[in-house]
Amino acid sequence: MSLNKVSLEARHISLSYGATEVLRDVNIRIEPGEFFALLGPSGSGKSTLLRLIAGFNQHQRGELLIDGKDITGTPPHLRNVGMVFQNYALWPHMTVWDNVAFGLVERKETGDAIRRKVGAALDLVGLSQFAQRRPSQLSGGQQQRVALARTVVIEPKLLLLDEPLSNLDKNLRVQMREELKNLQRTLGLTTIFVTHDQEEAMTTADRMAVLDKGVLQQVGTAAALFDYPANRFVAGFVGTANLVDGKITHANGETVTFQADGVGQMVLPRTPEMPGPGPATLAFRPHTVNIRVRDEHVDASRTWLDGRVESSEFLGETSRYRVRVGEAVVVANQSHFAGLSLFQPGAAVRLGIESTQVRFLTH
Repeated sequence: MSLNKVSLEARHISLSYGATEVLRDVNIRIEPGEFFALLGPSGSGKSTLLRLIAGFNQHQRGELLIDGKDITGTPPHLRNVGMVFQNYALWPHMTVWDNVAFGLVERKETGDAIRRKVGAALDLVGLSQFAQRRPSQLSGGQQQRVALARTVVIEPKLLLLDEPLSNLDKNLRVQMREELKNLQRTLGLTTIFVTHDQEEAMTTADRMAVLDKGVLQQVGTAAALFDYPANRFVAGFVGTANLVDGKITHANGETVTFQADGVGQMVLPRTPEMPGPGPATLAFRPHTVNIRVRDEHVDASRTWLDGRVESSEFLGETSRYRVRVGEAVVVANQSHFAGLSLFQPGAAVRLGIESTQVRFLTH
């Protein structure tokens, strides 16, 4: 089973419910065959955008195009878009086979075509031997696969997934993430999925869009958004970040002086995307911060800050420290090795910020 690859483009999409703006001037292009994630917190507009693509919502302004054709006025059943809902929405009184065949029966396909397509879809998701079971006799992961088979059997132009893994436990989520990715690669089907789980988006999507309060914040690969966030929101939402407000007071050819609120003056190397003097937020990731005993010799390649450990968490591969530096709290991660003892609360430490990993954000 290999399906056609189509592009999807949202141009200046806006949608309001009364006076409440849910989507504001959203512009996204999703390439043919791409696995694309819509990521954001609750109320960001991501599910609204997905339902709009399916045809369940209607935007007031803008265009929605599949392969360059505007589908704005096309009703849901004529869009040939497949959607997997968060709760799977399987018919409890039907067998797995009948659930998967349902869309084909509705389309009045021949018996031979139905048998062939349902068989191929169940084979694709590894459920051929469960064809005569009811959904209640299946595990959560198996129900998820039935929902996927039922959606892809109609050979949709687009596959839409609304928080598809949120009802599964953590281990099963990781397994289903891999299965989803493999299925999408096998089908070559343009897929858009909504999630609030950054790890889920980062491990599966080719690219992602981050939304907040109906506004598109940034689009790119997981690595691009993680390493080069466009603003304060993206830095804090994609991964964990230290965000220190302050202002750039001086910049010369090689260095910049940053007056960090509650911390004091810091001199850092100038970065290519450096904003000019004025208010800014300094962003850096916990894993790029080196934590040392206060009186230990330190190298000059990092920017060092003195602080005291407030708390620590042992996370297995890493230990995470919250360190009080002046009036600010900085989070530092340290790789864990057997025999390495944790810094205790109250310990005087020195934090080394890897200067090349610092980003200055202006909003």
